[in-house]
Amino acid sequence: MSTRIVLADDHGVVRKGLRFVLEQQPAMEVVGEAGDGREAVRLAEELKPDVIVMDIGMPNL
Repeated sequence: MSTRIVLADDHGVVRKGLRFVLEQQPAMEVVGEAGDGREAVRLAEELKPDVIVMDIGMPNL
């Protein structure tokens, strides 16, 4: 069973880089990405990930 992860950062290049690194690990699966705080909360409620990797300084948080 893999660890389900949501990435939340307002910089797309950061999300892309984190996704690339995390998906190199067979036990990790990125299940969603959010570009702001509201979207991060929505995805967390909807997808119920095991882990959220979040920029605490992004908009609408």
